Amino acid sequence: MNLHDLAPARGAKKRRKRIGRGPGSGHGKTATKGHKGLLARSGGGKRPGFEGGQMPLVRRLPKFGFTNPFRKEYSVVNIKSLERWVGNEPVTPQAMVDAGLVKRKKLPIKILGNGELQKPLVVQAHKFSKSAEAKILAAGGRVEVIGGA
Repeated sequence: MNLHDLAPARGAKKRRKRIGRGPGSGHGKTATKGHKGLLARSGGGKRPGFEGGQMPLVRRLPKFGFTNPFRKEYSVVNIKSLERWVGNEPVTPQAMVDAGLVKRKKLPIKILGNGELQKPLVVQAHKFSKSAEAKILAAGGRVEVIGGA
């Protein structure tokens, strides 16, 4: 067997149906749409989600839940991320963004208490969880709540 003998299996390669490309395409004149009727028109056919007069699925399912329009979202940073912090300068929101600790830069920052902290750090953020505040203070650090949240 040589490279020029290789070919795909019979029926594996199928030509694309190029409709609306004239009589030479083999799908000319009505372009496989038949004669007249709704399905032959442009934009004809069923709407997406239409189930032939049956109550559509989207209307059969119950509505549930509630979205609070006044919810305040925060970009979260865990204590374990601050453990790798190098240097004695305060941990500011801008410094956290520069270090890549904050994923959503436009949101206010909240420090959460997941992980342990050994070194004393001065941490500035918009909000702190109780456990995060306790761990920072226990390590000899300081917590500074900044406005703008």
